[in-house]
Amino acid sequence: MREHTKLYIDGAWREPEQGSVLELTHPATGEITGRVALGGEADVNRAVAAAKYAFDSYSQTSPEERIELMERVLVEFDRRAEDLAQVVVSEVGAPLALARGAHVPTGRIQITTAIEVLKSFTFSEQRGSTEIRKEPLGVAGLITPWNFPVLQPTGKIVSALAAGCTVVFKPAQLTPYSAVILAEIMDAAGVPAGVFNLVNGRGSVIGNTLSSHPDVGVISFTGSLDAARQVTVAAAPTMKRVNTELGGKSPHILLPDADFDVAVRTVHDWMMAMTGQLCSAPTRTLVPRARLEEFLSVLVPSLEALKVGDPRSLDTQMGPVISRGQWNTVQGYIQQGLDAGARLVTGGLGKPEGLQAGHFVKPTVFADVSNDMAIAREEIFGPVMSVIAYDTVEEAVAIANDTPFGLAGYVTGGDLDEANAVASQIRAGYILINDAEFDWSAPWGGYKESGNGREFGPEGMTEYLETKVVRGG
Repeated sequence: MREHTKLYIDGAWREPEQGSVLELTHPATGEITGRVALGGEADVNRAVAAAKYAFDSYSQTSPEERIELMERVLVEFDRRAEDLAQVVVSEVGAPLALARGAHVPTGRIQITTAIEVLKSFTFSEQRGSTEIRKEPLGVAGLITPWNFPVLQPTGKIVSALAAGCTVVFKPAQLTPYSAVILAEIMDAAGVPAGVFNLVNGRGSVIGNTLSSHPDVGVISFTGSLDAARQVTVAAAPTMKRVNTELGGKSPHILLPDADFDVAVRTVHDWMMAMTGQLCSAPTRTLVPRARLEEFLSVLVPSLEALKVGDPRSLDTQMGPVISRGQWNTVQGYIQQGLDAGARLVTGGLGKPEGLQAGHFVKPTVFADVSNDMAIAREEIFGPVMSVIAYDTVEEAVAIANDTPFGLAGYVTGGDLDEANAVASQIRAGYILINDAEFDWSAPWGGYKESGNGREFGPEGMTEYLETKVVRGG
């Protein structure tokens, strides 16, 4: 049992002034895993005041000083890597191999990338007698989701700190354990008091208070579209910068010469490994009509062979969804697919055999899906695929873009020139061709209702900077 009943504010663990205590359960078993403090508005105000005070000195540190700080953070992160992996398993239900092989290493990449960015970033440029400066925006309010509780917080935190901002961090209510470890890492690394603050709590309280606070200079939010709208409205009166990374309904176009083994690997890597709980998951697979049944004959056996089970086991390939509420949501979408007349190819309603205790979902594939069905238009956040047949590549691109989202896209094809040409036509922020290795230091973000701004790398740090012009006499 974990007991985390304090908040990290102004360099120390402190009792909340407001709020309550939340009990958390394991997604795979339903067993209680611990209790955490939920702060309130007064705690946000304390944290922002500490961050505002610390900003005066921290914003004046040199890139070299911030590099030294990041290097200490990296040492402590590495020391706590296994602790982070274990809490990702217990919070999210991610398989242990995935927690160790993806969740934690991608967070580490954010720290090493921030160090490299600081080594070469130009904070001041002289144009004749005019100086163009990049200066930190102020106190950064960071609001993160539950599906990547190491990557997303670490990426936001180190980008803000590298820019010279101070931080008030609000993690997802369902994943506070990893946030507590990150706070312990910052403390052990010697991050100055007030520069980093952690306030757990409900989004409707903590998120809205941060967003509307006049002393917060920038909000970075990752989560749902509805919550982003609330954050944006709350931030509007103070005209603070708001960066958002939201949902997706990412297309996966299989070109006529696609290698289906590569296509299926893409499904496993970017859909099923995380139980479909990725905003960038390739949930709409577009297949040439003439090859539809051939693709299904390759895909379905591979999904039915997936080892779904206890995420604490190293041989588990897919764990549960995070909560009972999320399980109910996914079941609702499967029923909508059935009601709409889509062909259920594998999976379906209910839990996999022998896995009744946790929030487990059957890997599910619908074929004969039209792009106007709810399962093809709305983000499900579960292991539910919609397979859509097309007759021409032009039609496939049109279907791919017929969505309010634009976070990611995937293309599988033998002709790389054609695959690149199709990728250039998809209106999304990140396109992966033939299951290429993901670049976690590249800018990440979307088009349309998938948000604005970018995270990771130099572009991510730039979101925490403002431009100032100083003209010499």
